[in-house]
Amino acid sequence: MAGWNADTGAGPLGSGTVTLVEGSSFCISAANGDIRPDLPHGVFHLDTRILSCWELTINGQPIEPLAAETKEPYRALFAGRVPRSDGYADSPLLVERLREVGAGILEEITLRNYSTQPAECSITLTVEADFADLFEVKEARITRQWTETRRLEGDSLEIRGQWEGVRKSVVIRAEGAGVGAKALGFKTTIPPSGHWRTRVSVVPGAGTMAPFAHPARGEMSPSDRRRQEWVEKIPVLQMGNHSIERTLKRSYEDLGALRIQDPDHPDRVVVAAGAPWFMTLFGRDSLWASEMALPVDPSLALGTLRTLADRQGTVVDLVSEEEPGKILHEVRLGVSSGLALGGKSAYYGSVDATPLFVIVLGSVSRWGFAKDTISALLPNADHALDWIRDYGDRDGDGFVEYGRLNEHGLINQGWKDSWDGINFADGTLAEPPLALCEVQAYVHGAYMARAWMAYDDGDLTLAAELRERADRLKQKFNEEFWLPDKGYYAVALDRDKRPVDSCASNMGHCLWFGLIDEDKAPSVVEHLMSPEMFSGWGVRTLASNMGAYNPASYHNGSVWPHDNALIAQGLLRYGFVEEAQRIATALLEAAEYSGGRLPELFCGFDRQQFNEPVPYPTACSPQAWAATTPIQLVTGLMRYDAHISLGGVWLNPALPESYGELHISNAPMGTGRVTIDIAGSESTVQGLPEGLTLHHAQRPWITELVERAQLEKPEN
Repeated sequence: MAGWNADTGAGPLGSGTVTLVEGSSFCISAANGDIRPDLPHGVFHLDTRILSCWELTINGQPIEPLAAETKEPYRALFAGRVPRSDGYADSPLLVERLREVGAGILEEITLRNYSTQPAECSITLTVEADFADLFEVKEARITRQWTETRRLEGDSLEIRGQWEGVRKSVVIRAEGAGVGAKALGFKTTIPPSGHWRTRVSVVPGAGTMAPFAHPARGEMSPSDRRRQEWVEKIPVLQMGNHSIERTLKRSYEDLGALRIQDPDHPDRVVVAAGAPWFMTLFGRDSLWASEMALPVDPSLALGTLRTLADRQGTVVDLVSEEEPGKILHEVRLGVSSGLALGGKSAYYGSVDATPLFVIVLGSVSRWGFAKDTISALLPNADHALDWIRDYGDRDGDGFVEYGRLNEHGLINQGWKDSWDGINFADGTLAEPPLALCEVQAYVHGAYMARAWMAYDDGDLTLAAELRERADRLKQKFNEEFWLPDKGYYAVALDRDKRPVDSCASNMGHCLWFGLIDEDKAPSVVEHLMSPEMFSGWGVRTLASNMGAYNPASYHNGSVWPHDNALIAQGLLRYGFVEEAQRIATALLEAAEYSGGRLPELFCGFDRQQFNEPVPYPTACSPQAWAATTPIQLVTGLMRYDAHISLGGVWLNPALPESYGELHISNAPMGTGRVTIDIAGSESTVQGLPEGLTLHHAQRPWITELVERAQLEKPEN
């Protein structure tokens, strides 16, 4: 999930970094609560850093960190102490900072004196705002110099910046502060066993938003209200295994915090890709995350589809890589146009977002939205299929491939989008244009999803044509990507149509969409679960006996939770239940080591070598498709799914015994809410809306439905 023209993950944040997120605002700070100007820290709102330095000193001393606990995704409590100037170890002065992110930050600072003597304190908050663009911070290349002016008034300081006619400002207000041009200051004497407290707010300048004020005691903040609304609409979960229950609840929380509003349609909520650097709509990431979150809140997928449809490509633009029908890779909400690639707010360099759009529309159509809601998006699905035919398949060989359209675009445009993400078994880089194996699976899935929707609408001609395309693609794929001497599929075909022969996780995605021939699946699964691929925490992106393998690389040997969730679902499709259980259990155990939150990725070291998952230094956390992974793993093993127009809900649990009994209430289903109980292989669903029947089986795959429809409705 690299940025527009940065081909690798973000720069290091420093150890003990605390990230808070709420919609399109977030805050990154050190473990003591300070925002340090020499690190990629800050408070960001709409992709602009409105606070670049926020350092608290007491009597000239920085705060020594003791604890930092995230209470909600948008709120943290920091505890620290003031070092003594006389060299004694224990300090009687302790500091608590309770911080909340919304449109800016609110912070309550409490200083406690645990001494028998009064403590004279000079408290200083040093403040800077550089209005840097998100990418400038992420890539440590701040090039613009804003003309800065500061205005002092009472207990508030306003910092204004101007650059080439663009004006931005931020207002810092502190109760009872003396205000200087660079800092807010307080002087106080704290009685023995007493405390002192102030409240500080940092908000973007007037006119940019509703004020973000401290709620009265006992009242909810806007973020708390937004969270409560989210909690009321999503399922309530109880699980025998409390560790997995905690992980799933953390997933719900993070998914709630990663929701952002479409600025053009405030009622429409979409999923941002991840914090800290990707608090924006990403085609691929947002589609996968909302697909995996369907059982929790299907409306997220619908909002994501509608917003992507509004920004679907209409022209050929070599700079932004836009093409008619193409679904964007990434959109930015507030980037200065001079910094966005090609001076636009959207970049289209993604080969897989377009077929995924059609797949997710097919999934959403099963979850019971009104027929006209789905119909309104069918022209966008058809434009996406036109893109696959006219632009995606660049050389007419039946496969969809990518090659960047300009030297600033991403070199690799599948999900492994780092510059060195696709390579041969000997480690040689594969040269684009590249046809990735999983992209062919997504295209096959898109054909089938659209074919089924066409049958549903009575458009038999379109349905038959798409089914034929899907069948041709499957046959050709199994002929050209299969490596009989190795027993697995090539990760890609390179520019000379040579199979790229490294053993990579990508082929696992092909299982989900049924692209792999039944007789080849056991060998694929054997490779995915081999010691070279399975680290003990999950399947590696690249086998450890490959030339480019590096357990601490972004895409060449690391373990990505979402990648594993897709593989696990594919294993279930082909009947490899035990292997799917192994992957799910390993990842859910890995989450225990990071407070129940799965990061974007972790290193691929073997579990026998290190007893805990080794963090990847710049992993996003929380991150949308990592947050939805536990939901996908558990609902996948529940084999829980819906197809409202077929009048069915399916539940056929294969949860390992160690997960314990599962009770879910308030789960969305059609027009109603259902309660699900699972104990061993026994399962019940209560409260099904009228017209729905429960089936204790696997939901029929779209490919099966298309075949059945073909038999039932022969062509005239």
